[in-house]
Amino acid sequence: MTAERFKADPTSSNMAGVTLMNNQVGYVVAQVMAGKPGVTVTDLPSMIRVDGVGKFEFDYAEIAEALGWDDFGNDDFEEIMSTHYGRMVVLDDRIVMFANPEDAAEYISFDLTPVS
Repeated sequence: MTAERFKADPTSSNMAGVTLMNNQVGYVVAQVMAGKPGVTVTDLPSMIRVDGVGKFEFDYAEIAEALGWDDFGNDDFEEIMSTHYGRMVVLDDRIVMFANPEDAAEYISFDLTPVS
């Protein structure tokens, strides 16, 4: 299983994800995300991986409610996130993760016009 998990594969995985700190806040965020379709949460000794297929969102209001906080925002998320892969679109009320840049085109001014 380990060799399969870490093998090199140049094809698109259709995945996006983040690495969170394995602390109290990171744990709660990961638990909120674990219930979402297409999202896999992997607990590791010093970090938590949150990986999703295609597109998924971290909804700040949902996370704040789970934490018992009045609010949760970009600064709180940045504090617990160490890295990500895929396209991350940061909005005022949520973070949207996209596996493919074309899917995020409307948010990131990605020009989909064919070049001739």
